[in-house]
Amino acid sequence: MRVHFIAIGGSAMHNLAIALSNKGYDVTGSDDAIFDPSKTRLEDRGLLPESFGWYPGKISAEIDVIILGMHAKPDNPELLKAQELGLKIYSYPEFLYEQSKDKTRVVIGGSHGKTTITSMILHVLNYHDIAVDYMVGAQLEGFETMVSLTEENDFIVLEGDEYLSSPIDRRSKFHLYKPNIALLSGIAWDHINVFPTYENYVEQFKIFLDTITKGGILVYNEEDVEVNAIVSATENQIKKYPYVTPAHEIHDGETYIETLEGPMPLEIFGEHNLNNLAGAKWICQHMGVDEDDFYEAIVTFKGASKRLEKIAQKGNKVAYKDFAHSPSKVSATTKAVKKQYNSRKLIACLELHTYSSLNGDFLNEYEGALDAADEALVFYSPDAVKIKKLEEVSEEQIFNAFKRHDLKIFTDPIQFKENLFSMDFDNSALLFMSSGNYGGLDMEEIKELIAE
Repeated sequence: MRVHFIAIGGSAMHNLAIALSNKGYDVTGSDDAIFDPSKTRLEDRGLLPESFGWYPGKISAEIDVIILGMHAKPDNPELLKAQELGLKIYSYPEFLYEQSKDKTRVVIGGSHGKTTITSMILHVLNYHDIAVDYMVGAQLEGFETMVSLTEENDFIVLEGDEYLSSPIDRRSKFHLYKPNIALLSGIAWDHINVFPTYENYVEQFKIFLDTITKGGILVYNEEDVEVNAIVSATENQIKKYPYVTPAHEIHDGETYIETLEGPMPLEIFGEHNLNNLAGAKWICQHMGVDEDDFYEAIVTFKGASKRLEKIAQKGNKVAYKDFAHSPSKVSATTKAVKKQYNSRKLIACLELHTYSSLNGDFLNEYEGALDAADEALVFYSPDAVKIKKLEEVSEEQIFNAFKRHDLKIFTDPIQFKENLFSMDFDNSALLFMSSGNYGGLDMEEIKELIAE
């Protein structure tokens, strides 16, 4: 099969391109810009476009399938040519469903935790040499790619994102997978650029529950009020399995979970991660892994990339980075680090980088999100606001939104770095939360700072 990717350079798109190439497909692609690690990974496999840009001449009737990425626009020249020729055009999730129609589809959904839960499941299965197809939103230790597709595997595990499928398909990605087994971790308003009201956002999860196959399985977080409400209201004939945060203790910076065999130490920490673990355990059990085997494997799980990832430690100093950016994630992550290192000073650094976080109407959702930190720093780039074509956000708006009198706010990356590097890190935990890089902050320098 010959497949052409329009916008091949994205994190998900380039991994799918590699997976299909590994499967023996003839893969080509285009993009107007591709950055590392996508660029190097595509180049190593002979899939990097010879030049960047959109070339309608690449599109011909010989192409079997077009896969359209979100980075492309509806008036993309290659897309228009494909439409003119009547070629089959799939969104990323639509194509994944086509590849897995005859498999048992396991879909992990929720506003938060879905990458971590998917990663936990794949880690446990990999530990026990159970081969499955998968798609996950982070690079995992022991896995070459974020996507794997085969003919022979019975299961496919999919991270179910609620964001839009493609520029010409406005459905949420996880509406297209039709799961046999599903998980719902929690609901907290996000992506306000496409879901402008809370009610509209919650509706996407109601639809998700309706897409579960009749007689299928739903594992859900019983501690989330909104999840409980929509699970109770769904009329879909499915089996429901609730989960809660397991009992645990923290001793000397290490978390122990209670099991039938007694307390068991974990590499991960934070109540939100333990809640994720409980959901992952239920899913693994439905996939044939018993509880003892799950625990044997999960003790070696160190977390998904950029999800409470320890980047440096020396003596009584430690530093973490996390992808957290939405209010609920920022709050949960900050509380988790403070609870894990209760006797240390917690310095929390947050970059407002996403469309939602830089929207003046949404900022008030951050009230109290950094309260668990002893010192709190917020960085944002006015240029990022302009690029996203949003109304200008003032430092006063941010200060009033967080409602923290000692909050430090920075718009200049140099001033942010100078202030950070002037701090005393003795007996401290340093936490970076962002989907960006604080205007170019080098994490290698942070490692050196902690090592001093």
